[in-house]
Amino acid sequence: MSLTILAQITAASGKAPLVREELEKLIEPTRAEDGCIQYDLHTDNANPELFVFYETWESRDLWQAHMNAPHLQAYGAATDGAVADFTLNELTKLA
Repeated sequence: MSLTILAQITAASGKAPLVREELEKLIEPTRAEDGCIQYDLHTDNANPELFVFYETWESRDLWQAHMNAPHLQAYGAATDGAVADFTLNELTKLA
């Protein structure tokens, strides 16, 4: 059974361009990872500081491996202090 992830990242005031740039760097290496089915970045039309990743993974174990990937660690270091809020939901498709 696949796993869907909804990750919401809110940039700190004035930091949206930096956060967006760093989030965009995650797309190519993540899409190449084992188990990545979908990895799409969105921004909120009314709030340019809010970014959302909609992700689908073959399994929770493969998503966990992604969470420990070097490119995710680099993102964390590059955006230290630039993210005001981060919410992550693990979802199961019902229909």
